[in-house]
Amino acid sequence: MERLRFGTDERAVARGAEVLRSGGLVVYPTETLYALGADALDPEAVARVYKIKKRPLGKPLSIAVSSLEMLRRYAYLDEKAERLARRFLPGPLTLVLRKKDLPDILTSGLSKVGVRIPADHRALELIERFGGPVTATSANITEEVPPITVEEVLAQLTGVDLILDGGPLDPSRVPSTIVDMVGEPKVLREGRIKREELEAFLG
Repeated sequence: MERLRFGTDERAVARGAEVLRSGGLVVYPTETLYALGADALDPEAVARVYKIKKRPLGKPLSIAVSSLEMLRRYAYLDEKAERLARRFLPGPLTLVLRKKDLPDILTSGLSKVGVRIPADHRALELIERFGGPVTATSANITEEVPPITVEEVLAQLTGVDLILDGGPLDPSRVPSTIVDMVGEPKVLREGRIKREELEAFLG
């Protein structure tokens, strides 16, 4: 398993993008937790994410993109969802939207997908350099403690190709808030952004 440190190793972002393009798995930091990244358009790479996390195939994976422009390539953004995105993204918010051309294994056969734009320049640089959507699930065994250090990742996961070490992350371990925007908005998981703030913004 290869490990590179952000900030001290200038190869980190380029190497991360290279590994993703080759179908490999990359652990990378976000503003909330360490995430397990794979090319979200590669069914075989996505299948490896499920296997390594011991995640049931019936539980969809979310994706991370680097901009609203990239988001629109892979999901439908209506007026209400775009208002929410422009207010809270980049940030700890995952929007569940109707998907476009994404593999069924990624979304467990569903017609929608969770999408976020991380508020972490390292994650954004990785996704931008790669040029496409990356899986954005936490880098842990399913139902285990979500990791905020590389050491916690290593204690749980084996089979990852590259770890991009961003140092210790937010000790609160609060994940992103998830809002389903297909139909009437519905908060599926309250995280860093509180339900009351979202409801007040949406009216």
